[in-house]
Amino acid sequence: MTRTKLFALASLVAAGSMLGAAQLSAQQGPPQGGPQGGPATPQQSGPPQSQPPGQPSEGRPYPVMFVTSVELLRSERTGGIDIVRARGLVTSNSWTSPHLLPITVGKGIDGMLDLIFQSSAPPSMSPLGPFMVVEALLPLGGGHPYKGIRVRSGYNSVTLKTLPGFAEAAAPKEDCAKCLGKYFQAKGAAAPAGQAAGNIVREEDLPYPLRIIRPNDGIPSYEYDPNRLTLLLSDAGQIVDAAWD
Repeated sequence: MTRTKLFALASLVAAGSMLGAAQLSAQQGPPQGGPQGGPATPQQSGPPQSQPPGQPSEGRPYPVMFVTSVELLRSERTGGIDIVRARGLVTSNSWTSPHLLPITVGKGIDGMLDLIFQSSAPPSMSPLGPFMVVEALLPLGGGHPYKGIRVRSGYNSVTLKTLPGFAEAAAPKEDCAKCLGKYFQAKGAAAPAGQAAGNIVREEDLPYPLRIIRPNDGIPSYEYDPNRLTLLLSDAGQIVDAAWD
């Protein structure tokens, strides 16, 4: 895969951050009166566990891009247990550790269990590619008070109102895996002249955050968002570079 302009820029930003951190550490030195880094927790008190060579570090949790289905499975064994099963989409196979996180405590007024579907995002930008399916399970004790399950992603939610049961939502039509070289059509704008429909990417088919960078645009902020698609356009509106960043 070729090294795109957006990846080159991200590398420069990351390199600058690492250099600044190294200089600050050298100036400050270790804290006085105690071990460097502060007291270790029980989990940290054993031998240090290094990252396996060649394996990328895991990023912090973010909501997944979309929730596509929610299911409650019920077992009558061992006193009965319910298991919430959610499936969703992420922007690449670099996402890890999908999980469901409750955002309500106890029984709510409406009897719904509200969950957010998270996964550990890539630590830096990802190239274009097809969306990847992720799945997470959450067991519920027998006799729980919930009448329904709502699972939220970064940009949609799916509600299951009958337990046990199954509910689903349609996946986005366009993952932009093959957007490079095509022409961008903004909402409300006319289609690019002389271009076949298959060579046009319509903004309304991209139901997630977009950052469109045209030739005369500046970039006031380069804050990382793993669920945002950045498109770099030419003067003619052709997509010449893109990434999830």
